Amino acid sequence: MFTKGSKLYSIVTGTCPKCQKESMYEDKNPLHLTKVLKMNDHCSHCGLKYLIEPSFFYGAMYVSYGLNVAVGIAAFIVSFVFFQTTIEQSFIAIVIALIILFPFVLRLSRNLYINMFISYDPKAGQK
Repeated sequence: MFTKGSKLYSIVTGTCPKCQKESMYEDKNPLHLTKVLKMNDHCSHCGLKYLIEPSFFYGAMYVSYGLNVAVGIAAFIVSFVFFQTTIEQSFIAIVIALIILFPFVLRLSRNLYINMFISYDPKAGQK
């Protein structure tokens, strides 16, 4: 399931959704906050242009919203139910979780969004 050729592999690793041989990002580390959204223009192996149309990744904002809601709900459940904190402490836990996971959610939302439109092609990039 988490092998090359699966959507999950491309989403988690941030590789080209078509050939899965190269990272879509200039810097693979999402914790370098100044470069978290800097992407290569195209894949050097298969030639896929990542910015399919102008403003393509604006749609990833909707995916990011959903992921952030899921993170907030998970943080609330963990803090309120398992650690039995107050509502105020749970709110603080949600904010801290969202701040810490922000760069990962940004990248994950872009990875999910581009993988909705482009599928893996095992012959891509072969000469």
